[in-house]
Amino acid sequence: MWGPGDLPVRRRSAELTGRGAECGVLGRLVEAVRSGESRALVVHGEPGVGKTALLDHVAEHAPGCRVTRVAGVQSEMELAFAGLHQFCVLMLERVDALPAPQRDALRTTFGMSAGPAPDRFLVGLAVLSLLSQVADEQPLICLVDDRQWLDSASAQVLAFVARRLGTESVGLIFAARTPSGDLAGIPKLPVEGLPDADARTLLATVLGGPIDTRVRDQIVAETRGNPLALTELPRGLTLPEVAGGFGLPGPVPLAGSIEESFQRRVAALPHRTRALLLLAAADPTGDPALVWRAAVRFGTGAE
Repeated sequence: MWGPGDLPVRRRSAELTGRGAECGVLGRLVEAVRSGESRALVVHGEPGVGKTALLDHVAEHAPGCRVTRVAGVQSEMELAFAGLHQFCVLMLERVDALPAPQRDALRTTFGMSAGPAPDRFLVGLAVLSLLSQVADEQPLICLVDDRQWLDSASAQVLAFVARRLGTESVGLIFAARTPSGDLAGIPKLPVEGLPDADARTLLATVLGGPIDTRVRDQIVAETRGNPLALTELPRGLTLPEVAGGFGLPGPVPLAGSIEESFQRRVAALPHRTRALLLLAAADPTGDPALVWRAAVRFGTGAE
């Protein structure tokens, strides 16, 4: 994938380097849910700091719990309740067991029944009741990633639910860039850049060769300990630049440097592979079958 002389970078998941404290907080939340309590939490920090990796960690370390995930989709921000539908879709078979006002409100919200726009208070109560029903059978962990890209109606309802959790054995964890006003009153867990020592450790795990200490320290300083930047920025450097101490040409804007790294990786792919990537990026549903049908129409086969 890389040109001659480019620095080899190990493909290794090391996003949780230096995140012992954060993992401890999340682990205690899971234990509380398993013991019959409910908890809500907002994990927040800048892009690339590792919020999704922490949600992955929760999903992988929640024994005995049912885990459900939803992610905000930027292209659906103008569609009312789009995120909430994604959140509830696997629970909708339980709708008929809800109290009638809640049942009717939720069925109308999701287009399952005709009627005037329902009261959002009833919609929130209906979602809370759904979660409680599921948790009666098995403790439930709900992970909401990219909260900043949820449509406002869904965001309001889920925040409403988070503030009213009691003893339902439900954990509701949001990941967001900044904690918005509607998340007021919900405990927060800030995720910041890694300390220098942990940043150097992470950098060492992803590099495939030696690195000059001056270059290492410059990369750590330029990235401010951002894990995604630490793993992506070195991809644009050659072995002589890293091992010989030539370093970076100067201060590099963090977001721009990461985007350029991804652009280089995409540009190295065959034309049809790039077309397939574009189709996948344009698809708002996350349905692989739909993407493949579109790919075949554009002349891109599975090979």
